[in-house]
Amino acid sequence: MTANRTQHRHRTFDLKRALDLFGGTTLLVLLAPLLGAVALSLSLTREGPVLRRHTRAGLRGRPFTMLTLRTRSPLAALPLLLHVVRGEMSLVGPCPLSPGHPECAGAARRRLSVRPGLTGPWQISDRSDLPWEERELLDLHYVDHHWLGMDLAVLARTLPAVRRRRLRRASARPARLA
Repeated sequence: MTANRTQHRHRTFDLKRALDLFGGTTLLVLLAPLLGAVALSLSLTREGPVLRRHTRAGLRGRPFTMLTLRTRSPLAALPLLLHVVRGEMSLVGPCPLSPGHPECAGAARRRLSVRPGLTGPWQISDRSDLPWEERELLDLHYVDHHWLGMDLAVLARTLPAVRRRRLRRASARPARLA
């Protein structure tokens, strides 16, 4: 790798980390009341821990314990912002996988050259029912070709994609009779 290319990669890495710190901290501060309310509600209405723990492979394959809320909704992902601020995850990146997952070995191990993300290309593809192999391809394409502009585009498309998915699910439910 040439010196200019290496410097460019380091600059991109630094800018991406700055975006993660700024965006993660801002979202965490703005969403802290919601996070607290959901955690309190879960602790009052369900037995057991409020948080689920999952071991995931981070940057360069380093394992970390990923925390999510014990609920089946997009709110479960709120604690992931803590991992973004701590540097274990990124706002945008490949899907976080367990260290023993086949995609963390062999040729696909290159996915561990970037931090896993809260969102990524396959999450916004409007095809959330993609087969795993196609999700892998989208993640690996991101790993090989990511740049700050791509991250900003993925972030801009994430909320509309989530909204469209929710509307599709709601319209697919059978109507209730009064």
